[in-house]
Order: sequence, then C-alpha cells, then structure tokens
Amino acid sequence: MELDLIRNIKTPNSTIGDLSINGKWECYILEDTDRGLQQEMTLDEIVSKKIKGQTAIPTGRYEIVISYSNKFQKKLPLLMNVPGFEGIRIHSGNTNADTIGCLMPGNNKETDKVTESRDAFALFFKKIEAAMKNEKIFITIRSGNEPLNIIKPVLKKVMKSKKIILPKVFKKGSV
Repeated sequence: MELDLIRNIKTPNSTIGDLSINGKWECYILEDTDRGLQQEMTLDEIVSKKIKGQTAIPTGRYEIVISYSNKFQKKLPLLMNVPGFEGIRIHSGNTNADTIGCLMPGNNKETDKVTESRDAFALFFKKIEAAMKNEKIFITIRSGNEPLNIIKPVLKKVMKSKKIILPKVFKKGSV
C-alpha cells in the first residue's frame, strides 16, 4: 500500500497536507512546522534545523508498521527510521499542541487545525490494518511544490521525444 502526503498549507505554527492511499484522497494531515528537512540530509543538518516538539519530520519515504504505543496504550501506526526523530506515530489530534512530530488525520481543516480527527483516524487505521495482512505499507511525504514522482518519468519521455501529447480535455478547441 502506498500513502502519499503532500504538504500544502504551511504556517509558522503547523503544516497541513493531503493524504492519499493508492492515489485516492483519504484525509487531511496536520503536522508541526515544516522547516525544510529532507530524508537525504545528514543527521547533523537535520538536528541543526530541528526544534524539538515543533518540527515536522523530513520529507521522504518511510515504511509504516503497526505496533503498541506505551504512550497511547493501544496499537498505532509507526513510521520507521525517520532520521533525527523517534516514535513518529499517526494518531488523532486537532492542533500542533497534540503532536511532537506525529501525523494527525482529520476530515476537515481550519487554520493550524484539523477536525473530526477521531473519525478520520478510525477509517484510515481500518484500511491500513487490513492491508498490512497482505503487503507492506509506505508513506511518501513531500512539499506541495515538489513534482509528483509519477509525473517525472512522463516529463522525461516528453522532453526526450520533443513531442507534447495532450489529453483530449486539452486539445484544440476544448478549453
């Protein structure tokens, strides 16, 4: 199962993104402030930019497992091998006060807040728990200004062939 989180709304207090599962929109995700951390950075770079308890995890691709959380006293999704961070979970919550780097789903969004988080989390957790029985789960986190990974190969082909093939919706006279 592939999860894709695109960070679209960034304020000094939080980051809100759109989460999709296998290409289908699922919910919003609230995180701490995006400080431009990337998985490819050295640990020293990450640590130098990170403000503990106030920084979103680095963009990148992470495996997700479900394990027991001592803090929450129940099973929760856990992101594996996040550089410079430990115990990054996906759990319900509404504002950046409810997270220390974790990802919090919500069905609706407001400034620095997601709402209906418990409902969004319950539906999300049910889906990944079922999928985990048959496959590994990965999440790719990126900023909204980064190109989609699925578009990159298409753009390379177009640039190489020097032909631009537009979908019917964009053909002459259709717009």
